[in-house]
Amino acid sequence: MAKGLPRMVGMGVRLAHLADARALRVVLGAEFGRGVTQAIGLVAVNSVLGHVLAGGSTNERLARAVPALVVVAVTALLGSLLRSASTAATGALEPKVQRVATERYLGLVHRVELAAIEDDEFHRLLDAARYGADSARRMIRYCTNTLNSAISLIAAAGVLTVLHPALLPLLVLMTLPSAWSSLTISKQRYVSFHTFVQHARAGHLLGQLLTLQEAAAEVRVHGVGPFLLGHFRNMAETSEREQTRLARGAARVGLVADGAGGVATLLTYGALGLLLWNGAMDLAVAGTAVLAIRTGAASLDGLVSQITELHQESLFVADYERLCTEAEARAIPATGEALPPPEELREVRFEKVTFTYPGSTGETPLPTLHEVSLSFPMGKVIALVGENGSGKSTLIKLLAGLYLPDRDGGTIRWDDVDAARADRGEIFSRVALMSQSFYHWPFTFRVNVGIGRPARPIDDRAVEAAAAYSGADSVLAELPRGLGTLLARGYRGGHQISGGQWQKIGISRAKYADAQILVVDEPTSALDAVAEQRVFDQIRALARTGQTIVLITHRLHSVRHADVIHVLKDGRVAESGTFAELMDEGAGTGEFRSAYLVQAAAFADDLPAPRDGADPVAPSGAARPRP
Repeated sequence: MAKGLPRMVGMGVRLAHLADARALRVVLGAEFGRGVTQAIGLVAVNSVLGHVLAGGSTNERLARAVPALVVVAVTALLGSLLRSASTAATGALEPKVQRVATERYLGLVHRVELAAIEDDEFHRLLDAARYGADSARRMIRYCTNTLNSAISLIAAAGVLTVLHPALLPLLVLMTLPSAWSSLTISKQRYVSFHTFVQHARAGHLLGQLLTLQEAAAEVRVHGVGPFLLGHFRNMAETSEREQTRLARGAARVGLVADGAGGVATLLTYGALGLLLWNGAMDLAVAGTAVLAIRTGAASLDGLVSQITELHQESLFVADYERLCTEAEARAIPATGEALPPPEELREVRFEKVTFTYPGSTGETPLPTLHEVSLSFPMGKVIALVGENGSGKSTLIKLLAGLYLPDRDGGTIRWDDVDAARADRGEIFSRVALMSQSFYHWPFTFRVNVGIGRPARPIDDRAVEAAAAYSGADSVLAELPRGLGTLLARGYRGGHQISGGQWQKIGISRAKYADAQILVVDEPTSALDAVAEQRVFDQIRALARTGQTIVLITHRLHSVRHADVIHVLKDGRVAESGTFAELMDEGAGTGEFRSAYLVQAAAFADDLPAPRDGADPVAPSGAARPRP
């Protein structure tokens, strides 16, 4: 623990210097001043005792002691003032350190590869790092207290050494048992924390599920409450057993330490008594030695206690530092080769792309995508269709730059620029995502739309135009505070809207982003038939303006007007072509045609008989599929 003390204190000092260098200087100056005044005060006390116990009348002895008494009083006053200054500066420094530490790790984490966020081990480290940011705040106070105790100890030890060198090692001996006890207990707690950190998070989540608005209906209708409470109780009881084990272990360690500490104290005062008995020490010096021993013991005890607390917090801060190091190592590169200008870009091309999710199980994990080759021509509507699990969403993540192909797993090219060498930030700026499960930000209507382009100030007129485009202007008209309405229940002024209304806001967000490539994943799943048709009309209108649309949907009648349709199956491209080409009975593999006819037949069974030769299945303008 002593060996690691400089590193621990240095860690806290670096964070404090980043947070508020001026407050740090005040703390260091005040604590050093307190140590000096304490040393001067002890010397002055020794002088007072020497005058009081010397020969002469009482008045004469008191008169000679007055100057030393004045020094004692002045040093006490200065010590009090310096302690107040240190307390005030430390109080100002602590929240700033926590902010700086939190901002640092959040600033790093939001730039890591998506694979890191989806990595369980990285998340375990992230859980520990959250405690590390809080520990960084507490470290400041422990560093301050450690510094104060160390300086006070140095002052007392210096006085003791001057009085009699034999007393110093006895003083150290008095505190070694408590040092061993504190360190042992803190390490046991730290190991326990890492063993149970995810257990505790899971227990907290179970408690939240009982009060979560999104789960409230099912909790009541399906009677989920007792089930969740039972699991919560089991996890809480496991945690209680662990806390009981730690408490019993701490009691045993403390008992041994107290016994050893008592023996050391007896030895110290016994040695002092022998020095007096043998005449090796005057009574006045012995009195000062008693004060110095008490002060030194208290300082050393405090030092050990504070170092132990500091050590325990530093273990969590070390986790925090490991997370920051890991996040820096797994960060998305900040630079790269520039993409072709938007007006010059012709296509994004996948060339035999293979991708396997990080952490996939098995000795030879199966790729999610297998040698996929296809093209996304700019300014067109490209549809991706296929069964669930066919690889559509994974392919989109690769298109958006969230993942890169496996090593030796093919290439994604923006014209001639390899995405693996490109500026990933520029790729992100070229793609807007409107997924079925897009995030409902707990912000206002204005921010929920404007967050599609967060690097610029939000333009209310552009937000309103995007809302009108998607039909969300009807949602906006019903909100009590218009653009400033908070779309989050559970907060004052919060407002709840339906899933279909949220989907319109999501489309508005994608429109506001104004990206070169717009990916829409099941964009109409929560909309009524009229709103659904309006969305698809808008998608075609966007394509006419030159924006590239990538449409993912299971409703195959929605892709009739796509310029090209890519059909995925089991992570491979089964076939590609226009709607007419894929519906040709003699062309391709027939995957699309078969799926389309199955869906069409389901609708045909519910439709009235056709009149005048009309096709009840094929939507207006579509070619009637041949049987």
